[in-house]
Amino acid sequence: MEIRFGYILLVLMLCLGCETETVSENTAQKHIAALQEEVAPDKRVAVFQIEAHKSARTHILKGETDQPKGLQRLLDSLTFNSISFIDSITVLPTAELGNKMHAIINISVANLRSKPKHSAELATQATLGTPVKVLKKEGGWYYIQTPDKYLAWVDAGGIVLFTEQDIKNWESADKIIYTETYGHAYLGPDKEQIISDLVAGNLLEVLKYSDKFFIVRFPDGRQGYVDRTDSEKYEDWLVGLNNNPDVLVSTSKRFMGVPYLWGGTSTKGMDCSGFTKTIYFLNGIIIPRDASQQVHTGKAIDDTGNFEALEPGDLLFFGKKATDATKEKVVHVGMWIGNNEFIHASDMVRVSSVDKASKNYDEHNVNRYLRTKRILKEQDKDLIDLRQVSIFK
Repeated sequence: MEIRFGYILLVLMLCLGCETETVSENTAQKHIAALQEEVAPDKRVAVFQIEAHKSARTHILKGETDQPKGLQRLLDSLTFNSISFIDSITVLPTAELGNKMHAIINISVANLRSKPKHSAELATQATLGTPVKVLKKEGGWYYIQTPDKYLAWVDAGGIVLFTEQDIKNWESADKIIYTETYGHAYLGPDKEQIISDLVAGNLLEVLKYSDKFFIVRFPDGRQGYVDRTDSEKYEDWLVGLNNNPDVLVSTSKRFMGVPYLWGGTSTKGMDCSGFTKTIYFLNGIIIPRDASQQVHTGKAIDDTGNFEALEPGDLLFFGKKATDATKEKVVHVGMWIGNNEFIHASDMVRVSSVDKASKNYDEHNVNRYLRTKRILKEQDKDLIDLRQVSIFK
């Protein structure tokens, strides 16, 4: 009888112990979840992937983050609430990168993936000369962050790793920006051999000038010739930017017929937000990558379908309105060009109308219209004016 009673007591103790561990683990995880929502609400632009694993006497914190201040707040919060833990969190950039925690895109258009493999979803693109932060390495892939803070994987062939000093040298060097929709860099002035294709927005270091060519150097050291008529000195280009709505419209129309490409942000192929992003970048403004991010920038203009209030350059957002049970979902974006028309990447870059009497009336998008935001000349923490802020810092 005593043996049986002892057995029952042991089982009860184990059960109570399990319940205590579960509560303790949930408490630690709640601290993590609450802070994650504040520090990194958008996983596309910040890393705060941390979990608490309960051991016999403590919590083991595992995962990674690129938010060291947020991590310290988490540790302080757990300590303040008497939650024991072992910190096994990796802070990005990882130590294995050494002093090469920067890189420059080395090809005309680098495809950035959602996972470190070529078969993964195309998350976005980055163009030649774009500086990126390097956070970690996995096999032949690097996890990077673009100037618009977007996080994705690039294969080693798409970048050249740089030190902090390398980046400073690149920033201070004379550069050109390629302004034609598409073209090439050549091995020599005879143009007999191509060394790379080029797209609008590509940046290259200039070594020498001639009457007809810029003699340039790629991040990996390759040298080539670029037609002066197809490009412009970067500093001159910056000075010439004037934030004119009409220029935004003319820029957008240069890409008429460019095919739709999910994840595309270049003149080789664009998705809807990649298109609006490219328009603004070629006019000296970096805006967030996705439509659901772009909608949170700029100045609110309309949310009722009063298109008379719109000006060329305004961004129109489309999707599903919020209901009592669901949140609003932004799934498409285009740019207003005037005369009741907007230009957008849908199947291809094309112009649609909000006028029911027009041949190009876009009933589908008009019916799912959400709101319009004004980006041009607006001050916003998520908008980068290249005339005021260098993308190399």
